[in-house]
Amino acid sequence: MSAALIAALRGAVGAANVLTGGDLSAYELDWRKRWRGKALAVVRPGSTNDVAAVVRACALHGTPIVAQGGNTGLVGAGVPDASGTQVLMSLARLNRVREIDRANLTLTAEAGCVLQAVQQAAADAGLLFPLSLAAEGSCTIGGNLATNAGGTQVLRYGNARALCLGLEAVTAAGDVWHGLAGLRKDNSGYDLRDLLIGSEGTLAIITAATLMLHPRPAATMTALATCASLDACVALLTAAQRRLGPGLTGFEVMGAYSLALVARHFAQLRQPLPGAPWTVLVELSDNEGEAHARVQFEALLADALEGGTIGDAAVAESMAQSRAMWNLREAIPLAQSEEGLNIKHDISLPVSRIATFCASTGAALAARWPGIRLVTFGHLGDGNLHYNVQAPQGDEAAAFLRDEERAVNQVVFDAVVAQGGSISAEHGIGALKRDELALRKDATALAMMRAVKAALDPQGLLNPGRVL
Repeated sequence: MSAALIAALRGAVGAANVLTGGDLSAYELDWRKRWRGKALAVVRPGSTNDVAAVVRACALHGTPIVAQGGNTGLVGAGVPDASGTQVLMSLARLNRVREIDRANLTLTAEAGCVLQAVQQAAADAGLLFPLSLAAEGSCTIGGNLATNAGGTQVLRYGNARALCLGLEAVTAAGDVWHGLAGLRKDNSGYDLRDLLIGSEGTLAIITAATLMLHPRPAATMTALATCASLDACVALLTAAQRRLGPGLTGFEVMGAYSLALVARHFAQLRQPLPGAPWTVLVELSDNEGEAHARVQFEALLADALEGGTIGDAAVAESMAQSRAMWNLREAIPLAQSEEGLNIKHDISLPVSRIATFCASTGAALAARWPGIRLVTFGHLGDGNLHYNVQAPQGDEAAAFLRDEERAVNQVVFDAVVAQGGSISAEHGIGALKRDELALRKDATALAMMRAVKAALDPQGLLNPGRVL
């Protein structure tokens, strides 16, 4: 059966685009180097019709398919399992920007387009595609939509779902859904677009998307500020929302240990403010120009300093300084990797409950595992924290992850649920959190999800073992 399928795949996309030997680790090993699988074959279609032909061939032979974009996922959803029975479909060759409609403020791109290339295409047209995340030089639009990626500007522009107006996708039967119309209003039945976004390749394979663009702001300003507590960070956020309104495009929080890791592993990245329990990065985008933006920004910070909400602040005076501030924030995951394996949590909470969560959960973890180190940072503006647990200094990181992950997760996820939060904010479920989802998701919601999966993928061939 495998030989017949391989022959069919070669007929569909050409022998050069069906890989069955050699070093396939670029496809079979995930971004975190935690999940290593074995593909029956790596197939690289070059068009939507190619994708459909591959899916039809796999459906005929009852062979599972795992779709992959830039392979930057963090939950094990984009690599094959170890069985050697799954076809890994890389969408990297579907990398064209098909159209930019300036009047409609839309851009249509194929699923394999790297996010940074889409940002640049929008910029070349004098417009803005605001989805932005640390992996934007490698991650792809298809993956961004399959996981409903968030990033640093969700506070103003929303998740990937909010930036997508239409999709083209191949169903589990190998049929093509042509849904790329760039309409902001279309109330003609079930919203299939939103159903597929965030489904992690389990319901259909996204091949292209029509994305929403925005006018470029006339000015952007960035600042760092220190706070003595998370409550103070939330107070600053409230003040920034009140004064800056929709101009507030970024509000990131970084714990002291997070920035200490950056200082340890990336000493060349200058930290302009003295150490503090918490440091906040604030970004304002203004349509009236730099002078107007500076007045608003400096008034916000002056009031916060006078009221004791912040202890110190630094405003970027150039794009280079702004980029340097963002580099500090974006270096935290890299510094964690240098420090060693850790137990990652991508959680979402009501902003009003974040300080309480961090205080109580941190105390519970420290009581059970004395000396553990909390790497806490993320998108405070939209309630998304990366709440990562590092082994005590001197303990072997891999052993701590292996032996304690389940127990640490129980403490963290119990607290998240108790505070009305979610165990996955922007990374997805994949294989990593599949069992946790089954325990913590509402039973009715799980039943509805399984019914959708059974209806759209009755053979269970699209990314099996992920999400559900």
